[in-house]
Amino acid sequence: MEVTDKELLIRYRRGQVDALEALIEKYRRPLFGFIINMIQGRDEADEIFQEVWLRVIRKHVKYKHGNFCGWLVRIAHNVIIDRIRRRKPELSLDEEHEEGLSLGQMMQSNEPEPATRMALQDLSVRINEAVNVLPAEQKEVFLMRVQAELSFSEIARIQKVSINTALARMQYALGKMRTILSKDYRELNEKFDS
Repeated sequence: MEVTDKELLIRYRRGQVDALEALIEKYRRPLFGFIINMIQGRDEADEIFQEVWLRVIRKHVKYKHGNFCGWLVRIAHNVIIDRIRRRKPELSLDEEHEEGLSLGQMMQSNEPEPATRMALQDLSVRINEAVNVLPAEQKEVFLMRVQAELSFSEIARIQKVSINTALARMQYALGKMRTILSKDYRELNEKFDS
């Protein structure tokens, strides 16, 4: 039986450091995925990831045992906003990461045929480009929903907006992406239908 987040936090509060390590491992992928898609560069993402966990260590007694991943993303959101206010960086999703690949290229799995792989790589680049041109609020909602798999009520709470606003931002993001990617979608359908 899997130990709950609540139980792991209780264990950590009692001095069991391995309980915190278990939480970090459990949420490494969704949290880091959200962070790396919101900022520029792996080094900065690593710093933000560490800052999130430092804040968890300092503020874990304030956690109210709801959606732990949502709480982590909210903390990450606040850390990112703090950095943006200090530096005003330009966000980019198509920056090359480890091994010279974009995030979209790194996410590919199950080696398809070369022609399919090339089409998917091109589409991946186009999707990253489409996400990158979204307004910041829409981009954040899209990434929270797709990357971190947060509910819209949690997204609304993190962004400090109504759930209708969060839903509208997602709808606008998808509409813009659909418009930007419509030609690519048609070409991909034609390629695989023939």
